Amino acid sequence: MHLTAFSVNRHPISEVFKPGGTHPSPLVQLPKPVENPSTIDWGAAPDWSTIPAPTDDGATSHLPGLNWPPVSLEGTDGQLHDLSTLKGLTVVYAYPRTGQPGVENPDGWDLIPGARGCTPQSCSFRDHFADLKSLGVDHLFGLSTQTADYQREAAERLHLPFPILSDEQLILTQSLNLPTFEARGMTLLKRCTFILLNGKIHHIFYPVFPPDQSASDVTRWLRAQKQ
Repeated sequence: MHLTAFSVNRHPISEVFKPGGTHPSPLVQLPKPVENPSTIDWGAAPDWSTIPAPTDDGATSHLPGLNWPPVSLEGTDGQLHDLSTLKGLTVVYAYPRTGQPGVENPDGWDLIPGARGCTPQSCSFRDHFADLKSLGVDHLFGLSTQTADYQREAAERLHLPFPILSDEQLILTQSLNLPTFEARGMTLLKRCTFILLNGKIHHIFYPVFPPDQSASDVTRWLRAQKQ
C-alpha cells in the first residue's frame, strides 16, 4: 500500500463556536514578537503536568459511522484533497494551530485545555510515519483552520512527509459539526484524530492528550485491531 501525506493552521480563543450560527470576522490581533527567539526550542514538548488536560464533552460522539463530506481542501503540497474519495485506511489528525518561531501564542493559550502542543503532535506523526505505513495506513493528513500558506511554513520547517489540509472557510468543520473554540478572533479546531476506512469515519480519538503521544496512541490502536 502507498502512504500519502498532508499538513497545519493557527487561531485565537474567546467563545465556543456554534455550528449553524453566524460568525462575524472580528479584527485579528497581531501576535507579539518573542524576544531572543533563537534561544527557544520550538518543537520541544512542555511539562504536560502543568498544562490543563481537555475532558470528553461528547462533542464527537455523533461522528463514528458518518461518511466524510465530499469537500476538497487545499493541502500544503499545493493539491486539493477530497478525503471522501480515498480508498483504504486514512488517518487525519485535527489540531488548533501551530505557532511560528519568534511569535508569541495568543494570551492565555496554555490555560486553554487541549490548546498547547500542535507542533509536538505534528512531529510525532512525522516520526511515526513509517510505523503507520507498516500498519496499513494508506493516507495521512494534518488538518486545521489556518491558511494553506501559513501551514506550508510549518510543514517545511518541521519536514513533514505528509500534507496538512486547510479548512480556512470552515466548510468541513461545519459539515461534520466538529468541536471548535475561539482565540484572538480565530475559530480553531479542538484536537481530535480520525480513522477513516474507504471514506467513512471508523474511529475517533477525542480528547487527545498529551498531543505528543497522539501518533503512538494511533499505532497502538491499529496494532490492537490486528490481534
